[in-house]
Amino acid sequence: MAALRKFTKKIVVIANIIAALLFLLACCNFFLNPAKWWAVSLLGLIFPLLLLIVFGFFLFWLFFYSRRWSLVSLSAMVIGWSNVKSFFAFHIGAPFKSEKAEGSLRVLTWNVHEWDEFTKAKPDTLHWKKMTEFLKQQNADIMCFQEFFECHNPKKLPDNIIYIQKELNYPYYFFSHDYHHYSGMYESGVIIFSRYPITDTMQQKFQKVANIRATESLIVADVDVNGKTLRIFTTHLQSVLFRNKDFHNIEIIKNADDSMFQASKSIIKKLKRAYVFRAAQAELVRSVMDSSSHLNIICGDFNDVPNSYTYATIKGNMQDAFIKKGFGIGRTYVNLSPTLRIDYIMASPGFKVLQCKNFKLPYSDHHPVIADFQLPDTSK
Repeated sequence: MAALRKFTKKIVVIANIIAALLFLLACCNFFLNPAKWWAVSLLGLIFPLLLLIVFGFFLFWLFFYSRRWSLVSLSAMVIGWSNVKSFFAFHIGAPFKSEKAEGSLRVLTWNVHEWDEFTKAKPDTLHWKKMTEFLKQQNADIMCFQEFFECHNPKKLPDNIIYIQKELNYPYYFFSHDYHHYSGMYESGVIIFSRYPITDTMQQKFQKVANIRATESLIVADVDVNGKTLRIFTTHLQSVLFRNKDFHNIEIIKNADDSMFQASKSIIKKLKRAYVFRAAQAELVRSVMDSSSHLNIICGDFNDVPNSYTYATIKGNMQDAFIKKGFGIGRTYVNLSPTLRIDYIMASPGFKVLQCKNFKLPYSDHHPVIADFQLPDTSK
């Protein structure tokens, strides 16, 4: 019996060490470019699981066996703390207030999934009305949308830009016009709406590869907020481009079916391609932001998790609004996993983050994110 306990302890110790090493390797995604280290990037998808396992080992050794071995997991979590605090927001504060504080700036970002207008549902079941009513209630000063859809045939669908300008009171906007459908009758891309004047704009298109879509431009708008120029960025980085077949393959992997190898090969190929594209796009976004002499706010669908090269590259020294004022994981993408936070609002250090919330709504495959900021006092 003693020999069995000794053998079991060795197995547990080895498993603990392996889990800690994999966890630390996943943490290296912050600085390892997926163009060379794409295999390590895949560990980012299971970072929450690795964190849970490492934390579980820590509790096991601390309370049930040997406190000395708990130091393995504790050391790993301390070393990877920057990843942990990017993944989980620890701020337990007051509930989100619908009323804006006086003098604050409210920013909203949302991948609206083309307003649900291509679902082939009956007109009275579309989510457009509910989505625009939600936007009206939030009273944001600046709204950034990804997968924004515009129709130039009023007999079929409403003109979304005109509606938002007139009915929601956002007179200023800048639209990327990334994709055109049916001879220009429909357009889609990223867009910035503002209640404050837009004084300058810029569009940076990402390099496109033949037959691969699901990336939209980086657009920039200089907004005059009571005499102070703020630079607003929004973008939609490369998607993995999962189709129904890929979601089926994921189910095959989950169920460990006989065709699991081929299913895994297909999924990994798409993940690798997307990681490599996003890394280059993130570096381009960072270079454009570094050239700005204004206070910056960037919003968007980065299509990558907080412990990724994409996130770390774009964030730099900026503030992640959800991490500053949110609590929990902050899931923003409704498919695949309950841990996917891939939509962000980030601001220059000069801003004070007042509050932030991810709203769980059933209208798009993404949840909207809203943050309130206090601008720095430049009168002193």
